[in-house]
Amino acid sequence: MIRYLLTAFVSALFMSLSLAQLNILCSTDADWCESKAREFSVQTGIKVNLSRKATGEVFAQLKAESANPRTDLWYGGTHDPHVQAANENLLQAYTSVNMKDQYPWSGDLHAKTAAQVVGIYRITLGFGYNRDLLAKKKIAPPTCWSDLLKTEFRGDVELSNPMTSGTAYTILATLVQMMGEDKAFDYLKSLNKNVNRYTTSGTAQRQSVARGESMVGVTFLDEFIPEQYVGAPIETVLPCEGTGYSVGAMSIVKGARNIENAQKFYDWAMTADAQTIKDQTKVIAIPSNRSAFAPDRVKALEKAKLINYDFVKFGASAERKRLIEKWDRDVKNAPK
Repeated sequence: MIRYLLTAFVSALFMSLSLAQLNILCSTDADWCESKAREFSVQTGIKVNLSRKATGEVFAQLKAESANPRTDLWYGGTHDPHVQAANENLLQAYTSVNMKDQYPWSGDLHAKTAAQVVGIYRITLGFGYNRDLLAKKKIAPPTCWSDLLKTEFRGDVELSNPMTSGTAYTILATLVQMMGEDKAFDYLKSLNKNVNRYTTSGTAQRQSVARGESMVGVTFLDEFIPEQYVGAPIETVLPCEGTGYSVGAMSIVKGARNIENAQKFYDWAMTADAQTIKDQTKVIAIPSNRSAFAPDRVKALEKAKLINYDFVKFGASAERKRLIEKWDRDVKNAPK
């Protein structure tokens, strides 16, 4: 009898411990990922097992693990791969009690994906440059997409790879919508002459430009804001021709083992408290909760000349796959 009770107690204890955890893949800024996991754990007592990966890597992992998911929730990263995951039946629907407190663009994404994906922040594309490097070489700052083709930027422009980066795909889709597909690919092939590297993640440009490893980085402008707060010689540019944007997303993985904890995190992540930035050096985006605080430096990015981004067309799996394969074939290996 005692052995039975002890076995039952150990089993119950093991079950309670296993329930008090959550496995998250995060695709936004590493500091942001870690701070959100830490805040949630402190408030709930739930242990968060966190891994930071680019959106393309997360999508590939979820697809590979679809028969036996090891991930419960996908937090952050551009919405396109989330939408693709929804289209391929890798996510499950959930509607938070806090949905009513979000901006319309958050609810729009939620509605268009049958409640499988929700917007938690909004970010704007552009480029950042290291003003000390430009001054040293006596180069005029770029103000338009067309400026990045100038010979003075040869070998000094850094982008990410759309094969692994959601940011890079948003850049690709933005240029296609702005210029038309043929002209966009001609532009990218010409730009390749000035590119020093295509990084795995779209967040790498933040440090590269801050350290002077690259003169210009093309990414979401919100990435550069933390570096500006700590005095890095970075200036940001909203391209004169116009630019695209993305809704940072969150979704619950189909077949999640810790579904209740995933839903708890999902609800918490949509509160004003979770989205309000306590340390302004960590601000990266416009929060989706109407009551969450965002500094003026972040809000100013929304003054950009935004294109009418077609989330349905360019979020579709087939279109995404076609454009990325074309980029990999025609752009990455274009003549330098």
